[in-house]
This record gives sequence, C-alpha cells and structure tokens, in this order.
Amino acid sequence: MLDRNFIGHEFNAFSVDVEKGKLKFFAKAIGESNPIYSDESAARDAGFKTIPAPPTFPMVLDMEGPEFLPVVNLLNMDIGCVLHGSQDFEYPGTIYAGDTITVTSKIIDMFDKKNGQLEFVLMENRYSNQANELVAKAVNTLVYRNV
Repeated sequence: MLDRNFIGHEFNAFSVDVEKGKLKFFAKAIGESNPIYSDESAARDAGFKTIPAPPTFPMVLDMEGPEFLPVVNLLNMDIGCVLHGSQDFEYPGTIYAGDTITVTSKIIDMFDKKNGQLEFVLMENRYSNQANELVAKAVNTLVYRNV
C-alpha cells in the first residue's frame, strides 16, 4: 500500500519559459488548426495579446520539471505499474507565448479500490504566470496496480 501520510505533500516549484515555437509545435501535434495558435496576427485579431497556449498545453509544462513524475520516487512506485487515469483542467486565465510559468504540484488525495489491488493518487498542479496570476489548474489521477 502507498503511504497515505504523503497526502498534502508539496513538490518543489519550478518555472518554465513558454516559447512561440513550442506552442505552435504542440498545436500541430494535437491537430489544432485554428490560426490563433500559430499566427500572432490571427491571435491579436481574435482579442489575444499574442499566441495563446492550446487547451491541455499545461501538461507539457509538467514535463519540463527537474524530475519526471517525482511522485513515483516519493511513493517508491514501480513505474511499470503506473497508469495515467485522467486529467481535468481549469483555465482562470490564459497562458501566452513569452510567459514564464511557475508550476506547483501537490498530492491532494490517495485511495484504493478492489481491496487494494488498485491505488489512486490525485495530484493538483497550479500554473501561475510571471505576474503571479493563476492561469491554469489541473487535477491528475494516477492509477497504481499492486502486484
């Protein structure tokens, strides 16, 4: 069983610069053809200050941290038994090209099902820009299969 004493654990924050090229590449990778995600003029014409990040882009920022999935090491999980169960996003603001985003992450809940065969770890990530404005929030559910 995973150690429930880690509920509430906060990981070290880190910052990531959001580059236009990265936004354009992500939009292309997810099949997003709206020109606001690749053309600065189209973005401005649509009312944005510059190119905005496409939906779900914050997950890319998670991968820019100093350690990939630090929760795996903290909870001593076998990475081969971890499954990404779900991820929900909220957008109280907008991430733009040129922003510096600070990512904070913490474990907000842990529970099990099937008599402990499956354990669930809920992570909350918050994304704030250089003005310390919350621009996105994600809740990620990891599923851990005990063998």
